[in-house]
Amino acid sequence: MKTILKLEYLHRKPDNYKTILKYLMLHDGCTIPEISKHIGISVPTTTKIITDLMSKGFVASKGKRDQTHGRLPTVYGLSTDSGYFLGIDPSYNSLAMALCDFSGNIVFEKNKIPFQLENTQQCLDTLLNLVNEYIGSLDIQKESILHASMNVSGRVNPFTGVSHSIFDFLDQPLAKYISDLIGIPTCIENDTRAMTFGEYLVGCCKSAKNVLFVNASWGIAIGIIVGGKIYYGKSGFSGEFGHVKAYDNEVLCRCGKKGCLETEVSGMALLRETVKNVLKGKRSILSDKVLKENKELTLSDVLYAIQKEDTLCIETLQKIADQLGRNLAGMINIFNPDMLIIGGDLSQTGDYITQPVQMAIKKYSLNIVNEDSEVVTSTLRERAGVVGACMVARYQVVRD
Repeated sequence: MKTILKLEYLHRKPDNYKTILKYLMLHDGCTIPEISKHIGISVPTTTKIITDLMSKGFVASKGKRDQTHGRLPTVYGLSTDSGYFLGIDPSYNSLAMALCDFSGNIVFEKNKIPFQLENTQQCLDTLLNLVNEYIGSLDIQKESILHASMNVSGRVNPFTGVSHSIFDFLDQPLAKYISDLIGIPTCIENDTRAMTFGEYLVGCCKSAKNVLFVNASWGIAIGIIVGGKIYYGKSGFSGEFGHVKAYDNEVLCRCGKKGCLETEVSGMALLRETVKNVLKGKRSILSDKVLKENKELTLSDVLYAIQKEDTLCIETLQKIADQLGRNLAGMINIFNPDMLIIGGDLSQTGDYITQPVQMAIKKYSLNIVNEDSEVVTSTLRERAGVVGACMVARYQVVRD
């Protein structure tokens, strides 16, 4: 059966078909009674739908489950080779792309592709040329890629496919433009929300159903999962944590306003404060690069110095981490999450960021609330974006 006919078949079926596929995306290897119980439909109806989905290649038997007595039950999961999904994750200085199968396994991944993100038509053309080159290099037929998803920073409406931050100059939705240029149905998603989705499905979330994911990179934003579902808000603009008014300063934010949280709590703030301290004469392993070689520092330089146990950079980071924890304390009080995940570029500093965040949360939030929340760093690390993009693309098949 051709790929497009598979999708048309699924879209013509009752919602229970998609509901079962959604459940199997989260719980691979389930028996029919387990699926029936969790979905809330009868065993005969579940059996009929599973049989139908198997005949069309969406679901496969995963063998028998061992147990001490009675007949061994058959377990079911998604069929691995039923189709593939493309994830595209452009960042300011590199590009990552990956392909996952229908079961969510990453089968081909390419990271750190040289690329400079700019809000220009030329940059968009370059990006889509790289995407088409990547698709052409894959050892599969293009028609077997059911859907693609591209991460976009800033304000993104995933329902209309419109970006209001990057590549916002088109006279049509960005998602449609990409779809036409690469020949694959494509959606766009906010980068932080995609990272959150990836971490939730294949990262460190385990059984957590209420999660806050902090993307602490050049800017700062959060992804929100409530009751096992990604929270979007009305138009998909939720999570703009970095643009909460938090300071009475004169630092102009990228959004055009002053006093936003990310003007003092972000990778850009870490870089700015590090350079300021070095110019004041405070010693660092980066001092010579600034004072003698007259070179500009990058955020990567600062993160490298932290990994090399540079005291100045560590102390600068910890001051920022304390401020981050203070502001997250309010989010803990509001959402009462099972888990708070720190991801993004700054998460690679490990305990240097998590410990001050934890201490500030304990100090500034209600104890009875913060005791529910485990603070961890992302397990997908720099792969969170591209893995998340694959998971978002896969989810489009069963989206309501």
